[in-house]
Amino acid sequence: MSDIFRLLFRSLGVVAIALAGMCLNYDLTKTLDTGLRVTKVGDVWYPIHPSSLQLLQPAIERHLSQWLWDPVVLSVLTAPAWLVFGIIGAVLMLIGRKKKPLIGYVRE
Repeated sequence: MSDIFRLLFRSLGVVAIALAGMCLNYDLTKTLDTGLRVTKVGDVWYPIHPSSLQLLQPAIERHLSQWLWDPVVLSVLTAPAWLVFGIIGAVLMLIGRKKKPLIGYVRE
């Protein structure tokens, strides 16, 4: 993998982890004020671009599969935002990590 792509994946991973931290901070401060509060991914997505969120279900059911919407995508949209962004960030950071140097002899 090229160094540019590694840098891109690591940068996007850092941004996603920062978003996870911001969502967790928001949830914790709201929990201290009003009781238990969990921000869902759909609650974060809707104020940013509501029409794309509304078009997501028909697009997934039409182009991918109908069973994919209800158990998979719907559970991601109702999951805590800090958890989803944290997992996405961790995966992107793992994809963009540098490979370990080889020790010893290598057959070619």
